Amino acid sequence: MNALNQIILEGNVVRQPEKRVLQSGFKVCTIPLAVNRHYRNTEGVTTDEVSFFDVDTYGNLAEACEKWCPTGRGIRVVGRLKQERWQTEEGKTKSRVKIIAEHVEFKYFNKKDSTGNAKSEANEKEGPASADLGTPALTKKQKLAMLAEAAAAAQKEQEGEEVNF
Repeated sequence: MNALNQIILEGNVVRQPEKRVLQSGFKVCTIPLAVNRHYRNTEGVTTDEVSFFDVDTYGNLAEACEKWCPTGRGIRVVGRLKQERWQTEEGKTKSRVKIIAEHVEFKYFNKKDSTGNAKSEANEKEGPASADLGTPALTKKQKLAMLAEAAAAAQKEQEGEEVNF
Protein backbone atom coordinates (compact mmCIF):
# COMPACT_ATOMS: atom_id res chain seq x y z
CA MET A 1 0.00 0.00 0.00
CA ASN A 2 1.32 3.45 -0.90
CA ALA A 3 1.46 6.03 1.85
CA LEU A 4 -0.28 9.34 1.21
CA ASN A 5 0.88 12.53 2.87
CA GLN A 6 -0.65 15.60 1.27
CA ILE A 7 -2.32 18.73 2.59
CA ILE A 8 -4.05 21.68 0.94
CA LEU A 9 -4.53 24.92 2.87
CA GLU A 10 -5.96 28.22 1.77
CA GLY A 11 -5.69 31.28 3.97
CA ASN A 12 -4.11 34.68 4.55
CA VAL A 13 -0.56 35.60 5.48
CA VAL A 14 -0.68 37.13 8.99
CA ARG A 15 2.89 38.46 9.30
CA GLN A 16 5.78 39.14 6.98
CA PRO A 17 7.40 35.76 6.12
CA GLU A 18 10.73 35.00 7.78
CA LYS A 19 13.61 33.97 5.54
CA ARG A 20 16.69 32.22 6.89
CA VAL A 21 19.61 30.27 5.51
CA LEU A 22 20.46 26.84 6.91
CA GLN A 23 24.05 25.83 7.72
CA SER A 24 24.03 23.87 4.46
CA GLY A 25 23.32 27.12 2.59
CA PHE A 26 19.76 26.11 1.71
CA LYS A 27 17.17 28.93 1.90
CA VAL A 28 14.02 28.55 4.02
CA CYS A 29 11.05 30.91 4.20
CA THR A 30 8.40 30.40 6.89
CA ILE A 31 4.99 31.83 6.06
CA PRO A 32 2.59 32.38 8.98
CA LEU A 33 -0.86 31.48 7.64
CA ALA A 34 -4.36 31.97 9.11
CA VAL A 35 -7.07 29.61 7.84
CA ASN A 36 -10.71 30.42 8.54
CA ARG A 37 -13.49 27.89 8.98
CA HIS A 38 -17.18 28.78 9.14
CA TYR A 39 -19.68 26.22 10.39
CA ARG A 40 -22.97 25.84 12.24
CA ASN A 41 -22.70 24.55 15.78
CA THR A 42 -25.20 22.19 17.43
CA GLU A 43 -27.51 25.13 18.25
CA GLY A 44 -27.55 26.17 14.57
CA VAL A 45 -25.51 29.31 15.16
CA THR A 46 -22.86 30.16 12.56
CA THR A 47 -19.45 30.01 14.21
CA ASP A 48 -16.06 31.14 12.98
CA GLU A 49 -12.90 29.25 13.81
CA VAL A 50 -9.39 30.41 12.92
CA SER A 51 -6.36 28.13 12.85
CA PHE A 52 -2.79 29.38 12.53
CA PHE A 53 -0.07 27.41 10.74
CA ASP A 54 3.57 27.97 9.88
CA VAL A 55 4.31 26.84 6.34
CA ASP A 56 7.93 26.22 5.34
CA THR A 57 9.13 26.75 1.77
CA TYR A 58 12.61 25.91 0.54
CA GLY A 59 15.08 27.01 -2.15
CA ASN A 60 13.76 29.07 -5.06
CA LEU A 61 10.20 28.77 -3.82
CA ALA A 62 11.34 30.36 -0.54
CA GLU A 63 12.73 33.36 -2.42
CA ALA A 64 9.52 33.78 -4.43
CA CYS A 65 7.38 33.54 -1.27
CA GLU A 66 9.48 36.08 0.58
CA LYS A 67 8.94 38.49 -2.30
CA TRP A 68 5.26 37.81 -3.07
CA CYS A 69 3.71 36.99 0.35
CA PRO A 70 3.17 40.27 2.22
CA THR A 71 0.88 40.46 5.23
CA GLY A 72 -2.75 40.05 4.18
CA ARG A 73 -2.18 38.20 0.90
CA GLY A 74 -4.27 35.11 0.30
CA ILE A 75 -2.39 31.99 -0.73
CA ARG A 76 -3.16 28.35 -1.46
CA VAL A 77 -0.55 25.83 -0.32
CA VAL A 78 -0.20 22.27 -1.52
CA GLY A 79 2.31 20.35 0.53
CA ARG A 80 2.98 17.62 3.02
CA LEU A 81 3.22 17.14 6.76
CA LYS A 82 6.52 16.41 8.45
CA GLN A 83 6.94 15.36 12.05
CA GLU A 84 10.01 16.53 13.94
CA ARG A 85 11.12 14.75 17.10
CA TRP A 86 13.76 15.76 19.64
CA GLN A 87 14.87 15.20 23.20
CA THR A 88 14.80 17.98 25.79
CA GLU A 89 17.63 18.49 28.28
CA GLU A 90 15.45 16.69 30.84
CA GLY A 91 15.28 13.64 28.55
CA LYS A 92 11.64 14.08 27.49
CA THR A 93 10.72 13.34 23.91
CA LYS A 94 8.97 16.23 22.14
CA SER A 95 7.47 16.43 18.68
CA ARG A 96 5.66 18.80 16.37
CA VAL A 97 4.16 18.59 12.91
CA LYS A 98 5.27 21.09 10.27
CA ILE A 99 3.77 21.91 6.89
CA ILE A 100 6.26 21.71 4.03
CA ALA A 101 5.01 23.53 0.92
CA GLU A 102 5.58 21.94 -2.44
CA HIS A 103 3.46 24.44 -4.39
CA VAL A 104 2.17 27.92 -3.49
CA GLU A 105 -0.48 29.79 -5.46
CA PHE A 106 -0.72 33.53 -4.88
CA LYS A 107 -4.19 35.05 -4.76
CA TYR A 108 -4.99 38.55 -5.99
CA PHE A 109 -3.74 41.05 -3.42
CA ASN A 110 -5.29 44.48 -3.00
CA LYS A 111 -4.71 46.40 0.21
CA LYS A 112 -5.96 49.83 1.23
CA ASP A 113 -3.79 52.87 1.84
CA SER A 114 -4.29 55.36 4.68
CA THR A 115 -7.10 57.11 2.75
CA GLY A 116 -9.04 53.88 2.27
CA ASN A 117 -8.35 53.65 -1.46
CA ALA A 118 -7.47 50.30 -2.97
CA LYS A 119 -3.76 50.02 -3.58
CA SER A 120 -1.95 47.05 -5.08
CA GLU A 121 1.68 46.03 -4.74
CA ALA A 122 2.38 47.51 -8.16
CA ASN A 123 0.72 50.80 -7.20
CA GLU A 124 2.85 51.11 -4.09
CA LYS A 125 5.97 51.02 -6.22
CA GLU A 126 4.67 53.12 -9.12
CA GLY A 127 2.44 55.58 -7.25
CA PRO A 128 -1.33 55.91 -6.80
CA ALA A 129 -2.11 57.15 -10.33
CA SER A 130 -3.42 53.86 -11.70
CA ALA A 131 -5.63 53.26 -8.64
CA ASP A 132 -7.13 56.73 -9.07
CA LEU A 133 -7.95 55.98 -12.70
CA GLY A 134 -9.92 52.89 -11.75
CA THR A 135 -7.61 50.54 -13.65
CA PRO A 136 -6.93 47.02 -12.35
CA ALA A 137 -4.43 46.94 -9.50
CA LEU A 138 -2.09 44.58 -11.35
CA THR A 139 -1.82 44.44 -15.10
CA LYS A 140 -2.07 41.11 -16.85
CA LYS A 141 1.62 41.38 -17.63
CA GLN A 142 2.49 41.87 -13.95
CA LYS A 143 0.26 38.96 -12.89
CA LEU A 144 1.81 36.70 -15.53
CA ALA A 145 5.31 37.72 -14.47
CA MET A 146 4.49 36.91 -10.84
CA LEU A 147 2.98 33.53 -11.73
CA ALA A 148 5.84 32.70 -14.10
CA GLU A 149 8.39 33.46 -11.38
CA ALA A 150 6.59 31.23 -8.90
CA ALA A 151 6.18 28.44 -11.47
CA ALA A 152 9.85 28.65 -12.43
CA ALA A 153 10.85 28.40 -8.78
CA ALA A 154 8.65 25.33 -8.28
CA GLN A 155 9.99 23.74 -11.49
CA LYS A 156 13.61 24.29 -10.41
CA GLU A 157 12.82 22.62 -7.09
CA GLN A 158 11.33 19.59 -8.83
CA GLU A 159 14.21 19.28 -11.32
CA GLY A 160 16.88 19.62 -8.64
CA GLU A 161 17.98 16.90 -6.28
CA GLU A 162 15.34 15.57 -3.96
CA VAL A 163 16.10 17.07 -0.57
CA ASN A 164 14.50 15.63 2.55
CA PHE A 165 13.74 18.11 5.29
